[in-house]
Amino acid sequence: MIRFLLVLVIVMHTGFSYGQDLMNNNPAKKEYEYFLDFFTSRNTQDHKNALKYIDNNWSEHFEILAIESLYFLRSPSTSLKLLNILQKKTRKQYPRDFDKWYEYIWNKEPSYLHSYYTFKAILHKAIDSRFDTYFLDRDNQSTIRLDEVRWGGVVQDGIPPLRNPKMIKANEANYLNDTDIVFGIAVNGDTRAYPKRILAWHEMFTDQVGNVPVAGVYCTLCGTVILYKTEKNGKKYDLGTSGFLYRSNKLMYDQETQSLWNTLWGKPVIGPLVGKGIELEYLSVVTTTWKAWKKLHPETTVLSIKTGHTRDYGTGVAYQDYFSTDELMFTVPTNDTRLPNKQEILAVRLPSETDKNIAISSKFLKKNIIYQNTIANKNFTVFTDSSGAHRVYFTQNIRFISYSNTIAIDANGGTWKLNEDGMMNTLTKDILKRLPTHNAFWFGYKAAFPEVILIK
Repeated sequence: MIRFLLVLVIVMHTGFSYGQDLMNNNPAKKEYEYFLDFFTSRNTQDHKNALKYIDNNWSEHFEILAIESLYFLRSPSTSLKLLNILQKKTRKQYPRDFDKWYEYIWNKEPSYLHSYYTFKAILHKAIDSRFDTYFLDRDNQSTIRLDEVRWGGVVQDGIPPLRNPKMIKANEANYLNDTDIVFGIAVNGDTRAYPKRILAWHEMFTDQVGNVPVAGVYCTLCGTVILYKTEKNGKKYDLGTSGFLYRSNKLMYDQETQSLWNTLWGKPVIGPLVGKGIELEYLSVVTTTWKAWKKLHPETTVLSIKTGHTRDYGTGVAYQDYFSTDELMFTVPTNDTRLPNKQEILAVRLPSETDKNIAISSKFLKKNIIYQNTIANKNFTVFTDSSGAHRVYFTQNIRFISYSNTIAIDANGGTWKLNEDGMMNTLTKDILKRLPTHNAFWFGYKAAFPEVILIK
């Protein structure tokens, strides 16, 4: 079906005159159009002419065009001939192992031309008519390598975000088990829980929480849930799921400009919003169990299982195979083996103040339930409870010696109560502010932040 759509839509989009002009190697023809010939024509002679041109005029910038063409080609004979050209020219023997081909491309300097943006737009428009807006005429509006942007297998919002979803009281959530993982948030006293078993099917929710417009973005592939304020400098951005990935991390899009946004950076990376100084503020997300969250927050609301979509929201159903192994669905440029790919880390960063970035192994934190460090010359402390949930606070020069449940004791005997906004000294009423953090899989976070400092 995809191949049929590619043929139909690309022909309509390009408006080429085929037949004799093509067979005569029309000098006005652009190089990338020879690769599109595999989809826009069912004439085997056209394919032969295209293969001959590609072979005789090979250049390094053809590599990514050949790889992406092979990904969608369903003609065994044409695929084999194009693959043979690719292998001969690159001296690499990866057959149809696309992860290997992409790793080869990504681990050298980019060689594609500006016309690659047009090629990518036309090629993917056949899948979703909105896809071409991501790439067409964007060659001067990009901060990431375009050859690292891969289609994730769905159309725009094909994994449907939950927009203003129904929330219910904790005692009404009969579908939840105490051991179910939830992502807990608190904004201006509005406390909510989003079960992993539901959010994994939707990967995003948008809502007003505590009278603040937010988007909770769940990249299932890289194990990251980040809560963003979607209003910046008086402008609200309506975000969705683009259908594309960058280093195995989902790319968001905004509805107004169709710019692509990096989920972990909170910034537009391709499109009209690039270079506008836009970076969304993120808030804390606590990964914990339903039992632990509702015990701390009996007033919490929780996502209703009545989402308006038909899904099997059973525990562990979504992405069951993916979560059960350390294998990746989409490769990244390099693998850092200091931790298993999908081992969870806690991400600690202050992008508005420093480029320093710290990833702390969750396994390490479970053994060190009080952990202190410094970022941007500010001391912070990570407290990890029995459910494995991490909460981080700016703790100035205060050293803590014990922690249990929601109570921490400092070296001077002071007692502090931890909550989602900050921690308060029960005697002096002094307050220490929260440092926003979230969890992630090690491989995905390292791919997004190659210079990250790992603590394990």
